[in-house]
Amino acid sequence: MTDKRQLLIDTALSLFTERGINLVGINEVLKVSGVAKKTLYHHFSSKEALIVAVLETRHQIFIHWLEERLTPAQDDLGVIDALFSALDDWFNDRVPELSQFHGCLFINSAIECGDCRCQVSRFAKFHKQAVRDLIGKHLHQPNEALVDLICLMKEGAIVSAMVSQDKGAALRSQSLLQHLAPSLI
Repeated sequence: MTDKRQLLIDTALSLFTERGINLVGINEVLKVSGVAKKTLYHHFSSKEALIVAVLETRHQIFIHWLEERLTPAQDDLGVIDALFSALDDWFNDRVPELSQFHGCLFINSAIECGDCRCQVSRFAKFHKQAVRDLIGKHLHQPNEALVDLICLMKEGAIVSAMVSQDKGAALRSQSLLQHLAPSLI
């Protein structure tokens, strides 16, 4: 990957995460990055192509981070604790590699896109499925009902932390799951 291409992705990732994909135009990405428009279009055929590249980068960062956080879990309740402790760290800006919390870039981008068939929405769906698969992989007993419960609570906590500025949503979700999960395990 060229340095200019990566600079464009990193700049757009920062801007899109903070302000959203619709409020940030190509000219702002160019201005902040210092890259020429011709160079941008050499690497990306459209703004949508840049957004997808940004989502791919964020996906890799997020999956790597989450894998590291889930790996030490010794049992299914440990996976729940690890996941929601990790989310609490993210919501409260204690995860430098994810930058300041502005909600989930995948949720936000899919909503802003508004078309479930566009590349952006399809990639957001791919990411959410990959996170679900990762959580399921770390559970010690295959259990679709438990994965459903965990993922629905995770998504609700993310939205609550962003929309309601409820930075304690992950820990409350963790506590609820600790009470509910044993009946599913």
